Amino acid sequence: MPSLSVFFPCYNDAGTIGSMVAQADTVAQEFTADYEIIVVDDGSRDSSRELLVSLQERYPKLKLVFHEVNRGYGGALQSGFRTASKDYVFYTDGDGQYNVFELRRLLPIMQEGVDVVNGYKISRSDPLHRIVIGTTYMRLMRLLFNFHVRDVDCDFRLIRREAVQSIHLEHTSGVICLELVKKLELAGYRFVEFPVHHYHRTYGRSQFFNFRRLFATGMNIFRLWWRLMVRRNTPVAIAHREEIEQTRE
Repeated sequence: MPSLSVFFPCYNDAGTIGSMVAQADTVAQEFTADYEIIVVDDGSRDSSRELLVSLQERYPKLKLVFHEVNRGYGGALQSGFRTASKDYVFYTDGDGQYNVFELRRLLPIMQEGVDVVNGYKISRSDPLHRIVIGTTYMRLMRLLFNFHVRDVDCDFRLIRREAVQSIHLEHTSGVICLELVKKLELAGYRFVEFPVHHYHRTYGRSQFFNFRRLFATGMNIFRLWWRLMVRRNTPVAIAHREEIEQTRE
């Protein structure tokens, strides 16, 4: 039975992160006895950190990674991937907009020959302006990067650890989602997609939708596009793909 790492990036998610940990513990126990739950607190200013420390008494499998200063969403994901030590790595956001119990439906799909189970939103439960921006963004990213997955912006993913550790992730902003998926695609890893529900945010607010962040994100997207699609700097993971296949045989 494969082992499982579940991790959540957390930034001012005190109202939701406790239930996310509880759900993850329930699902992981059903799958395997060899699991860990990781929360990367990215410099939260609310009571998230105090809550997480108190949760460790109830959930001994819980590991905490604290960033003393905010490193951005990509920085939190990088820390989570580095800390994860099990065969399968699952992550989703700590704000409660995805249901961790739906991981039960992804785990059976991770069979031989599948490297990534990528969720896609059945429908997006956000304000209208975010839905419009999100839809436009997705279409543009698919055009620029020629993505084969339908929803690169759905942060509900189950990945083989050997796959994610074979690529080098650089971006510390939300652009890391584009970088992660495209580098895994370019490296030849096999994706299966699965529909998941998306829920209204009940606590806190999005950190992404302001003009300063949007401008910085646009510049980072251009740099990533230039490096991967124009200069064709292919991830070194392609060189390791045959080694991974031989190991499985």
